[in-house]
Amino acid sequence: MTNKEKYNKVFMECFSLEEQQLENDIEYNSIASWDSIGHMEMIAELEDAFDISMETDDIINFSSYKKGFELMANYGIEI
Repeated sequence: MTNKEKYNKVFMECFSLEEQQLENDIEYNSIASWDSIGHMEMIAELEDAFDISMETDDIINFSSYKKGFELMANYGIEI
C-alpha cells in the first residue's frame, strides 16, 4: 500500500467518505464528522498508520486534506 493509499484510507474510515470526495480538499469542520473529536481520531489513526508522533503545532495546523500532505512531509512521509 502506498503512502497516499494509507493516508486516504484514514480519511475515508474516519469521516465515512468515498475516495472521489477527497479530491474536493475536505477541510476541518466542512463535514459534520470532522469536528474536534473526529480530528483527534484522524490524528491518532495517521500516527498509527505511519508510526509517527505528531507535534502539537502540526495537529493544530492540520486544517485540510491537502494541508496534511505538507505536514506529513515534516515526518519524512511523502503523500
